[in-house]
Amino acid sequence: MAPVQQSKTDIADEYILQLLQDARSVEQGFRLLMGKYQQPLYAVIRRIVHQHEDADDVLQNCFINVFRNIHQFGGKSKLYTWLYRIAVNEAITFLNQQKRHATHSLEAGEGLALSQLPAGDSPDAQALQAHLQQAISQLPEKQRIVFEMRYFDEMPYEKIEAILHTSVGALKASYHHAVKKIEAYFKTNEISIL
Repeated sequence: MAPVQQSKTDIADEYILQLLQDARSVEQGFRLLMGKYQQPLYAVIRRIVHQHEDADDVLQNCFINVFRNIHQFGGKSKLYTWLYRIAVNEAITFLNQQKRHATHSLEAGEGLALSQLPAGDSPDAQALQAHLQQAISQLPEKQRIVFEMRYFDEMPYEKIEAILHTSVGALKASYHHAVKKIEAYFKTNEISIL
């Protein structure tokens, strides 16, 4: 009977961390870590920075940061939570650098978000998705990140708290304000959700 191949996503975090602790197997451990977490971290970063090229750059910086600091991972949280926090922080740092160096208008940002939308099943669904992305792009950064983590990733507040180091109460308030602003956007623009 042939041995069963284990996919990179099935490899236990404990095994990866064990490899990373040994100088002889650090390279193998890091390759496994990247293989397991590259796609989910890219998805998180892409939602925040929007552009594929930017997301690739931020992901690379994220893994450099992980490689330099993996010895500081104390196991107080799950490995993915720690990686997710680094990815979000790197994406926020990137956006802050963009704000300092760019003179893009809000309209340019809205056009960018709309141009990145995947095709929907129907013209109506596509239009609603475009309006939702436009409304989300107008949210303050923290509200947008909390909304995306909660709405798109369906992440519980406790997990978001561990990633963003913000109290559950503050996260609930940010999410509530984000939802109200999105609803107001739809109402102001007379867009029917049904």
